[in-house]
Amino acid sequence: MSHDGVGLRAVMRSAAFLTAGTLAVPALTGCGSADPAGRPQAGQDIAAAARARVADGGTLRWAVDAVPDTLNAFQSDADDTTTRVAQAVLPSMFRLNASGRPERNPDYLESAEVVATEPKQVVLYKLNQQAVWSDGREIGAADFAAQWRALSGRDTAYWTARNAGYDRIEKIQRGADDLEVKVTFSRPYADWRSLFTPLYPKDVMGTPDAFNDGARRRLEVTAGPFAVERVVRRSGEVVLTRSPRWWGEPAKLDRIELRAVPRGKRAAALAAGRIDLAEIDPATARRVTAAARAAGAPRPGSGRPAAADAPGSRAAAHGFDEKASDEGSGARGLRHGRDRALRGFEVRKSLEPAYTQLALNGADGPLADERVRRAVARALDREALAATVLKPLGLPAAPVGSHLALPGQAAYADNSGALGEQDTKEARALLGDAGWVPGGPAEKRGKGEKAAGPEGGAAEEESDGGAEGTYIVGEDDKREEKRGKRDDDRGDGGEGADGKARREAGREREDPPRGDEPRDGEPGAYAPKGTAVPAGAAAPLAKDGKRLTLRFVLPSGPGSGTLHTVAGRISRMLARVGIRTDISKVSDESYFTDHIASGAYDLALYSWPASAFPATDARPVYAKPVPGADGSLNVEQNYTRVGTDQVDQLFDQAVATLDEEEARSLIRKADARIWAVAGSIPLYQRPQLTAARKNLANAGAFGFATPVYEDMGFFAKGAKRAAAG
Repeated sequence: MSHDGVGLRAVMRSAAFLTAGTLAVPALTGCGSADPAGRPQAGQDIAAAARARVADGGTLRWAVDAVPDTLNAFQSDADDTTTRVAQAVLPSMFRLNASGRPERNPDYLESAEVVATEPKQVVLYKLNQQAVWSDGREIGAADFAAQWRALSGRDTAYWTARNAGYDRIEKIQRGADDLEVKVTFSRPYADWRSLFTPLYPKDVMGTPDAFNDGARRRLEVTAGPFAVERVVRRSGEVVLTRSPRWWGEPAKLDRIELRAVPRGKRAAALAAGRIDLAEIDPATARRVTAAARAAGAPRPGSGRPAAADAPGSRAAAHGFDEKASDEGSGARGLRHGRDRALRGFEVRKSLEPAYTQLALNGADGPLADERVRRAVARALDREALAATVLKPLGLPAAPVGSHLALPGQAAYADNSGALGEQDTKEARALLGDAGWVPGGPAEKRGKGEKAAGPEGGAAEEESDGGAEGTYIVGEDDKREEKRGKRDDDRGDGGEGADGKARREAGREREDPPRGDEPRDGEPGAYAPKGTAVPAGAAAPLAKDGKRLTLRFVLPSGPGSGTLHTVAGRISRMLARVGIRTDISKVSDESYFTDHIASGAYDLALYSWPASAFPATDARPVYAKPVPGADGSLNVEQNYTRVGTDQVDQLFDQAVATLDEEEARSLIRKADARIWAVAGSIPLYQRPQLTAARKNLANAGAFGFATPVYEDMGFFAKGAKRAAAG
């Protein structure tokens, strides 16, 4: 999960209240209709090139968020860098293609198939006869068996983060020869392709001590195109070198250096020439793009301004203050010099295999009523929210129609029809049916408090909570209505867990808004305390003398500005149906643990990664919370606390069927029911922006696909790049 706009991986139907048990799910596919999975909304952008056009040698310096605490991907503190290292140095039986679907990896597998279903499911792996560990030992059944025993959950001495799938294995045997591995399952398992990727050597998995500590700082035995040379925590780097024991196509690069560079410092690191490849935020992307466009523009002082310095340009959006630059030519010259250094880079962009959702906490309060949750969903214009984030980046701006997959993935289908389209009238009817009626108590300002805006003082004033202030979209003030409408019509903006979801939550931050986008304290970001209801807002609603106000929790740290833009637009949409939002900024450190995971919120924005195996990976995200023996609620990863027995049953059926078409149908039915209960509302697929040296091949915005590390490198002298598709 990630809090973007925060991992990891809505609209409504009728004013009449329908429980999940009686909701008639619409037909998911028609006879002879096209595959509802469709195609990915955006393809890879990696400067794809044939290996013959890529030079041999060189070092790729790749920015990462941090040096990993462990190199064992199956431990709870593994992170994205752990995954990146594992992909480059360890076996993977299957890897994901550009559509996010698993494909056999021929470097390790000649074949893998279900060879029996009765009385038990049996999968037979036939290994590539050249596949060996870096110590010369063949990859074989002993490695598969050691990993199964470590991850099965039967021995609690292994500190594992998860055992999904491995707990269904009954035994692992050698097949007809050393190249065959026979895996017998105690219960049918549809997602068997998710297993043994990555595969660790038995030296790491064989004992609890080796598993718990042996692969945290080093990986002495590997089996990939690269090997781990060293992990240097002090200098913040992981160094991978070309493996001499690799049997596949040899790596083009000599080395890959994974360098820890905070996201806020990546523009400077790129300009200084310290890195060649980095995921970046939209503000940095605009700087890189502007630098490339300005390559032929005159120098400052040549008689007319360069593009980045022109009055009315978006230079402020690239991290600069135009007024400050007028204080002296020195600052302008420094800025110009830094941007000149960015001209050797380009932005490669796609969509991440993750989506942003609005989470509705159904544990208690107004959102415990399904009708109110569905009213919230019905009030939202998801297309407008997606456009706010993606359109300014030149990316496809379509809302996501599934909780469990993304366009192009096998299980995807747009099931938002289980709720219906955005409809303010229907949202108000749902609220009325739930007992929320106009005539709420007037909201009073505190003593001495003035209305926000030009006549009311500062546009934004912190509450006594400082960075953790609270802001209310509330009072009706004609002076503010025009301001609210102006923002709502503008429509531009920017996007900004346990295990992998928790890593996603800690990774993503929103980029600062562009110069023409709402900033904190400007219209459209989020309302200061006492700000007027936007134009067109409905009268406040109340029930039993209590106003309908939802606490909307957001992170407050650097890079959260555009998250506030998305939240501000959502708040204005809700105000039109009479729902007020109380927006609280909390510290990044507490956002997930103290608010999302603990349930201290009504509304929140965060992201989940999409999985090629939703029957396994998505179940804990949507499982019905179960009361524990001590009275506490076990929510697994279902932080909205909304779930149903039917959804659980559909997941259980999907993971146990070996008919792939039937499994996809069951997943789509589960998704339709998740839409129906409106615990979370998918908004948009997250943008993936990468700065890459222009001469770097086969690397950049990978989208769904697993990177092919051995093909990465720098274009050979004289090689021409293929035109972008």
